Amino acid sequence: MSKVDFKKTMKEFYIPAKKFVSVDVPEMQFIMVDGHGDPNTAQEYKDAVEALYAVAYKMKFISKNTLEKDYVVPPLEGLWWAEDMGTFLTRDKSAWDWTMMIMTPEWITPEIFDDAVEQVHKKKNPAALDLVRVERYAEGHSVQIMHVGSYDDETPVLAKMHDEYIPENDFVEHGKHHEIYLSDPRRVAPEKLKTVLRQPVKKKS
Repeated sequence: MSKVDFKKTMKEFYIPAKKFVSVDVPEMQFIMVDGHGDPNTAQEYKDAVEALYAVAYKMKFISKNTLEKDYVVPPLEGLWWAEDMGTFLTRDKSAWDWTMMIMTPEWITPEIFDDAVEQVHKKKNPAALDLVRVERYAEGHSVQIMHVGSYDDETPVLAKMHDEYIPENDFVEHGKHHEIYLSDPRRVAPEKLKTVLRQPVKKKS
């Protein structure tokens, strides 16, 4: 049985260049949890990630065992926003809202999702399990770049994206800031972390 790795089959969206590029991101299916607060300290964030991974891996095993379709669980992703977007540059993470999510193959049906949630509930029952949902997300035209370094070192890259590249190319922001975490911060040194930074945009009217 072959195993699909979406980072390879959808390389344009998961392994971008280390320079700003424009891409048309297709609509995809995700499992998601919404929350608020500093991802480094908020229990709400830890609970969300724990629940997402528990469901994601359970769906993978159901898919492999019942559909004979195996795949690598895609990386954790996050949509980020705040009432005052300036907090992203000041790094006041306590003011941030977020949706954490993991992409889910198109062949994963609502029935498989429900089955996975039920099995996770019986075995682990993580605190945020009831908050996990399946939802389609259509991001569309976006600007993105591969950032290598710590999360707190994203600030100058984001400033250049929003203050230079986007306006210089006649775009305006059109949606939530999006990050894809390709590295495990528990195992990778901060200066070697790989993160896709993405911003949906549209042409100036």
